[in-house]
Amino acid sequence: MKTIVIATKNAGKAREYRKMLTPQGIEIKTLADFPPININENGKTFEENATIKAMTVAKQLQLPVMADDSGLVVDALDGAPGVYSARYAGDHDDAANNAKLLQKLTGVPSEQRTAHFHTTIVAVKPNGTKLVADGRVDGHILHQLTGENGFGYDPLFYVDELQKSMAELTADQKNQISHRGKALRAFMRNFNDWW
Repeated sequence: MKTIVIATKNAGKAREYRKMLTPQGIEIKTLADFPPININENGKTFEENATIKAMTVAKQLQLPVMADDSGLVVDALDGAPGVYSARYAGDHDDAANNAKLLQKLTGVPSEQRTAHFHTTIVAVKPNGTKLVADGRVDGHILHQLTGENGFGYDPLFYVDELQKSMAELTADQKNQISHRGKALRAFMRNFNDWW
């Protein structure tokens, strides 16, 4: 069986990838299966960050690696928080990130609160062969937290096409329309050629 490493310790993310790749006869490992690897995520774009993660891990482990970088892009904030989404108000503090986003959008009317979630997936083999896929979902930023599901900015992100916040969707509904789901499906369309 061939192995691919997902450059994450996030069990939820690993589950999503496992669902797509296991039917291909591929064993999935994550960073949790190896000694710590120091990754300096200092890219200016989602693709740069995902590439840095994938290349760093592939070089160290000499295995094919998949990495992604995702974030929230708010038009009224010139694209912020963008690549800094997870650490917008500190390190991976969802409540603080949401509070900062609401504060930054104080006084911005609903029709000007357009935004999108973006994911870029990069897969790299130790020989440098690379596959890139993107996904996005468009919506608006709400004026208050709405819904109990999801994580991160989900309670503030209103999905226009479903007329619900991301945090009001079931896991299956979210996978159908989410940026990561769309990027994964685009990735899988080209996976066999890359693999």
